[in-house]
Amino acid sequence: MSALVSVNPEILGGTPVFAGTRVPVRSLFEYLESNYTLGEFLDCFPTVTREMAEQLLDESERAIVGVSAT
Repeated sequence: MSALVSVNPEILGGTPVFAGTRVPVRSLFEYLESNYTLGEFLDCFPTVTREMAEQLLDESERAIVGVSAT
């Protein structure tokens, strides 16, 4: 996931952001939790590509499923 997420104390105080952007990863989850669509999130944060968001969601799902399966 390191290619997707950047953590740098110089960017938003070290908040995990989508690599190459200043968009916090948490924003994606907050939008989805608030019943916004992925498309609406992408419209609000055009520096995040659909591929980046989908890959992050896929990797997050695998991480959670892997944890709960053990």
